[in-house]
Amino acid sequence: MTEHTTNDTGAPGGHSPATRLQHLFEGHRLTPTQRRIAHCMVRRAADVPFLSSVELAELAGVSQPSVTRFAVALGFDGYPALRKHLREVAPAGPTAPTRANEYQQAVEAEIANLRHLADLLADPAPVERAGALLAASRPLLVLGLRAAASQAYGFSYFAAKVHPDVRLLDEGGTMLADRIDAAVRAGATALLCFALPRHPREAVDTLAYARSVGLTVVTVADSAFAPVAAHSDLLLPAAVGTGLAFDTACAPMLLGRVLLEAMCDGLPEAQARLEEFDVRAAERGLFME
Repeated sequence: MTEHTTNDTGAPGGHSPATRLQHLFEGHRLTPTQRRIAHCMVRRAADVPFLSSVELAELAGVSQPSVTRFAVALGFDGYPALRKHLREVAPAGPTAPTRANEYQQAVEAEIANLRHLADLLADPAPVERAGALLAASRPLLVLGLRAAASQAYGFSYFAAKVHPDVRLLDEGGTMLADRIDAAVRAGATALLCFALPRHPREAVDTLAYARSVGLTVVTVADSAFAPVAAHSDLLLPAAVGTGLAFDTACAPMLLGRVLLEAMCDGLPEAQARLEEFDVRAAERGLFME
C-alpha cells in the first residue's frame, strides 16, 4: 500500500486545499491524462474552485472533454458539479493574477512548490520513517533515470559521506536488475527512487522488480499520482515547475536534502564520519576556502 504525506493546517477542515484535493483523488484509478489534471489541480489548489473547465484544460495541457471525463471518473455528474464541491469545501477566493514576465512566473511557481512542500512537512512522520528505512539498508540503492539522474546523484554524493555503502543507479539497461540482485545478496533492504516527468517506463519496471526481490521502495516523485506510485511503499511528493521549456525541480532537490537529514538521524556514526571527512579534506587541501 502506497502511503502519502498529509498535514494539518489552519485551513477549513484541518487540511490545506492541496491536501484536501489529494484526499479527493485517492482511491481512484486515473489515466495518465487524468493524473496530469490532478497534479495541475493540486499545484493550483487555491484557484481551481474558480476555474472553468476550459481554463483548467489549458493549465493542465489537456482537452476540455478530458477535464469532463476526469470529473465523471471522480464520481461527479460533470465538471460543474466537481467545481461546486470544491467551492463548498474550500470557500477561499482566488489568488491575485501574477503581473510578471515568464521568467519571473517560473520562479514564483517554484516558490509555490516549495511552500506546498513546507505544508506537507508539517507532518514529519513520513520523512522520518523514510530516513530510518534508508539508514538501515546496507547497502543503500539510489535510483534516478533520465531527468531524475541529477537528483539521485546529488543525494548519493552527500549520502556517501555518512552512509557506509551507497550504490547509485543512474543508467538504464539490462545491468540494472543485476546490480539490484547483487545489492540484495549483500544485505540491501531499501531503494530510494527519484522519479520526475517524463516518467521512463524503465524506472517503473525497475521499481516493480525491486519490490519483487524484497526491497522496500521509498520514492520522491512530482506527484502522488505519478506512475511510480503503484510500485512504491512510501511516496513523498514534491512538485516540479512546468513554466519553462524544461521542468524545474527545486522542491524534489530540497526534499532529497531533507531525507538526508532524516537519514543522518538514524546513523549514530554520521557526525563522526563528517568530522573525519573535514579533517582529511583539510590535510589534502581539498577546498580553497
